[in-house]
Amino acid sequence: MSHQMPPAHPFDDDKLREECGVFGAIGVSDAANFIALGLHALQHRGQEAGGIVTYDADSGFNSARRMGYVRDNFTSHEVMQTLPGSLGIGHVRYSTAGSKGQTAIRDVQPFFGEFAMGGAAIAHNGNITNADALRRELIERGSIFQSSSDSECIIHLMARSMGRNIPDRMEEALRKVEGAFSVVAMTRTKLIGVRDPLGVRPLVLGKLGDGWALASETCALDIIGAEFVREIEPGEMVVINAEKGVQSHFPFRPQKSRFCIFEHVYFSRPDSILGGRSVYETRENIGRELAKEAPVEADVVCPVPDSGTPAAIGYSLQSGIPYAMGIIRNQYMGRTFIEPTEQIRNMGVRLKLNVNRALIRGKRVILVDDSVVRGTTSRKIKEMILDAGAAEVHFRIASPPTAWPCFYGVDTPQREKLLAATMSEEEMTKHLGVNSLKFISLDGLYRAVGEAGGRDPKAPRYCDACFSGEYPVAPSDMIEKGFELKAVG
Repeated sequence: MSHQMPPAHPFDDDKLREECGVFGAIGVSDAANFIALGLHALQHRGQEAGGIVTYDADSGFNSARRMGYVRDNFTSHEVMQTLPGSLGIGHVRYSTAGSKGQTAIRDVQPFFGEFAMGGAAIAHNGNITNADALRRELIERGSIFQSSSDSECIIHLMARSMGRNIPDRMEEALRKVEGAFSVVAMTRTKLIGVRDPLGVRPLVLGKLGDGWALASETCALDIIGAEFVREIEPGEMVVINAEKGVQSHFPFRPQKSRFCIFEHVYFSRPDSILGGRSVYETRENIGRELAKEAPVEADVVCPVPDSGTPAAIGYSLQSGIPYAMGIIRNQYMGRTFIEPTEQIRNMGVRLKLNVNRALIRGKRVILVDDSVVRGTTSRKIKEMILDAGAAEVHFRIASPPTAWPCFYGVDTPQREKLLAATMSEEEMTKHLGVNSLKFISLDGLYRAVGEAGGRDPKAPRYCDACFSGEYPVAPSDMIEKGFELKAVG
């Protein structure tokens, strides 16, 4: 049985959301079981829906696509026995392109296509910034789209390619695509992984016995006991099959990589490795930098759970101010918990978080969070802390002000709804009603991720468009709709 998910509660919408996680496996018996486990580890990257496609010599391609959590859909024997084979790919999603917040089953990946040389399935993490233009062109030439997802464009471009084989067709298709993409795909005999030339979104390679796995993050390799081999390079395509192993080539014009810096701040799980660095250690470093840049006299440092925890520990270690779990998260607050009546809505954030009153009463509290987006949750948490008797509340934010939307696969509100786009730090402090509010600087964030000299304004190493407004790939569809880029110089 699949679980249709209700709309998120209003107090759930104040975080930036990564929209997708991808996973693929080849050369393992019952690949679908490994894929389901991998997707479970990547559930934080997408909680609206999931899908798995496998190939088996006897039954051909098989797929299952469901709304809701992996644990509710891909753990039953009835479902898993419909996905035989030693090769498969899977996907978990939030909606970005397409019908935002209202995923239809037709939009759930992986997508499958039957070509002259056999079938292929594809799953995509990221966002195609010229998808509208591509879709118009394809429809004019006779393509019939089954979904509202921009990822389907890749399948149609592959169908129109004259490439000799499916990897060649995928190469040709992806050369026409702009934006950010980490792709896992499969044919009857091959598992394929590709990262866009800027390497905005992550993709890693793992070894599992005689087989191989591709995943958005290393934590998905850990859960299945796979050995982390390496990251797929920006602009690299790997083609994996049982006989020849991993074959690598670079089909795109080389560019300087621009990995998403927010993966380090928030999206990735703290037990993953990114760019050879522990995500947890990076977040602790962010907290240390924040303590150096924005010290304040206080009695306790408290994280806003769970994403603020490593940075809060770093802030405490650097400042010498004791760390305390002043806010406790209810781990069993699922989105399907209860129909959100008006009375339940008014409970707001208290359904998810509760203040540890004994620790807070009479104290000057530093609250460490990963970001401020709309500011609605920050205000509610501040009210809870004051209601519990705190003497002062100081917010310290482990990322710079989020002032620009992301067009590369992150669900960001329109620019006018981002608090930092319309208010100065001083105005935000008054709006949130706190004693002080400080964000880490962009240079401080770069130092925390290992760039000792801070951010090089002429050649930044990361994509930081949500903070700087400098987009490494022009969002052509959005510009066509009237979005104004930041004036340079």
